[in-house]
Amino acid sequence: MKKRLSYSQLLLSCTILCVMAACAQTQSNDIVAEGEEPVRVSDSYSFTEGPAADVRGDVYFTDQPNNKIYHWDCESGEITLFTGQSGRANGMYFDAQGNLIACADMDNQLWSFDMEGHSKILITDYCGKLLNGPNDVWISKDGGYYLTDPYFKRDYWTRSPERQQPVEGLYYLAPGGQQLVMLDSTLNQPNGLVGTPDGKYLYVAEAKANRILKYDILPDGHLANRQVFADMGSDGMTIDDRGNIYLTGNGVTVFDKNGHKIAHFPIPEDWTANVCFGGKERDILFITASKSVYTLKMLVHGVK
Repeated sequence: MKKRLSYSQLLLSCTILCVMAACAQTQSNDIVAEGEEPVRVSDSYSFTEGPAADVRGDVYFTDQPNNKIYHWDCESGEITLFTGQSGRANGMYFDAQGNLIACADMDNQLWSFDMEGHSKILITDYCGKLLNGPNDVWISKDGGYYLTDPYFKRDYWTRSPERQQPVEGLYYLAPGGQQLVMLDSTLNQPNGLVGTPDGKYLYVAEAKANRILKYDILPDGHLANRQVFADMGSDGMTIDDRGNIYLTGNGVTVFDKNGHKIAHFPIPEDWTANVCFGGKERDILFITASKSVYTLKMLVHGVK
């Protein structure tokens, strides 16, 4: 027989739930500017990805099916074409020299663009074989590259569509290095990744396992102490100056540095693919979602 709660017990339960809801709302309000909601900037694309902010705060993002990279001016809000030959770029990140580093999975390579839109190939293979399809890249302050290489079959590949590498790996390219080093070969479709600005921790989304992993970054750039940070997957991801982690997929979901969910921002699109902080003060959350891009004014800031 079920035990019935007394009126006082029910009242206490309701009070606890209300307090929890208020706390969640307070945490959300603590990171978003008052009264602000995501604003659609443009919906003129096929599938947007890879937002990356330059030193000025302008954001570059891809329209992957159309093989293009666009430039969003953070002052004027104007969007212009940066290049129509992106290598089918997916995830991107700026290096310390101001070059735009792109996961060009048309030919399973890593490319670098100068600000005139000229490209060069940085990485072509691992151990003499093509990569599966570079997905996302993060660059540490000392210039080390961290790269995820899942297998997502693309209809635009002209080579064999089969898996090129036996595993879907997480790789590292040391500062000034020429050859990739495998960091983790046991991942189940690694996707987005981001590191902390102090270079101590790396977060990696494991798409098929539906979780976020956290690693310690060692002085030589290698990783240790892998652990589950959150039981939620993600496409692209970013971090703010408080250490909060922003995950994508169904809108944008935010976890604090201790792994507690603190906010969720619904985006009215089929899929939210990626996110970064732009703007002169790095207080604009720039969101790529299906055929659109959105901005959201924040109280927190991204990290350079």
